[in-house]
Amino acid sequence: MLIDVCAASAFSKNNMGGNRAGVVLQCPVLSKEEKTKIAYQLGYSETAFLSQSERADYSLEYFTPAGEVPLCGHATIASFVVLKHLNRLKKSGYTIETRSGILSINVEDDGAIFMQQNTPQFYETLNRAEVEPCFGLNAGSGIGNLPVQMVSTGLKDIIVPIESPMVLENMVPNFAAITKLSQERDCVGIHAFSLTGDGNLTAVCRNFAPLYGIDEESATGTSNCALACYLHKYQQKRSQYIFEQGRSLNHISEIYVHVHSNGNTVSGVFAGGYGYVESMKTITVD
Repeated sequence: MLIDVCAASAFSKNNMGGNRAGVVLQCPVLSKEEKTKIAYQLGYSETAFLSQSERADYSLEYFTPAGEVPLCGHATIASFVVLKHLNRLKKSGYTIETRSGILSINVEDDGAIFMQQNTPQFYETLNRAEVEPCFGLNAGSGIGNLPVQMVSTGLKDIIVPIESPMVLENMVPNFAAITKLSQERDCVGIHAFSLTGDGNLTAVCRNFAPLYGIDEESATGTSNCALACYLHKYQQKRSQYIFEQGRSLNHISEIYVHVHSNGNTVSGVFAGGYGYVESMKTITVD
């Protein structure tokens, strides 16, 4: 079976870097096993499968090389980058049907694409000792009173504050320990961050999801939306947060998060950024 696939980078910075995703447009009917096989063959952390929807403009399904996930920010942005490249976008607002619900997509005049996330859900906090084996950290590696906590705007991540960008960059992940903790806590993985105090840049981040076959990822829209809502609650209330991710992978990404709120209540969250198409090809799937 021949399948047309695209590769696009989302959340790029100055038309470089970002996070690559596979995009399959209007594919024939495929089983979950076949979609997983395509995602594995392409080798990206996620591949999006786009089709028509009776409830929205498009339906999007997301597969890692290990299986399906309910939502993926960078693969969604990449899908709309491909649609824009093919001149298929004729309006500024779209809706998509996902396993996480019906979400809105905004296409800005300058080419930035923003994806609506679910309103944040805050889950239990973790003892810092639970995450120390994942990185060889010690109890002094946090930031003030900021907690280690699970937060979700579509996918549940463990948000881990790290005391400085240098400590964050030098962390050596123990993927077996991260996988074990992710299984125990029923979450996707760990999103570690350090505040920068550097102009408009809010924080630098690293994301680890080895349970889903992703050791480390260069950009994660859902995780950074969760982080923005976490910072809005615990650190500083802003309407925009800017995060940098992927430096340790030599593939720097820039993720913008817009938070709409009424005081302490977050009413809307959008992750966005820029992207570019890298390749379009046909693959054979057995």
